[in-house]
Amino acid sequence: MTSVHDYEVISYEVNLRDHFIIIITEYNEIEVKIEFIDVMAHLFEDHLHGSILLDIDTYDIDGFIEGNLEILERHKPYCWPTYYNTLGELREKLIREQYEYYVISSSLGFNGWVLAKNMRIVKRDS
Repeated sequence: MTSVHDYEVISYEVNLRDHFIIIITEYNEIEVKIEFIDVMAHLFEDHLHGSILLDIDTYDIDGFIEGNLEILERHKPYCWPTYYNTLGELREKLIREQYEYYVISSSLGFNGWVLAKNMRIVKRDS
């Protein structure tokens, strides 16, 4: 997998209908496109010009639930990230449907997470 360490976030697209997110990054005139496929939910914070990525790590679904208890409870009445009765039911659904919990960390600015079935990093020389 291509590293995204020190890449600047140029832009991103969230396509809710087709369930994908694309983040365009660049470092030393090398463009890297980060694609999240079959996205269920995401949370991005601290968007700012000049955001520099540190890394994208994958954590288990239990880490997602434990790390986001407050937001899950607050948004449950709105069926976010999906309809569920209990956190156990949500956990089982995410595992059964093979979702991954991707955490985006940065040196500066843009950070967050994505629940998706797959991620792909594509490197292109500018």
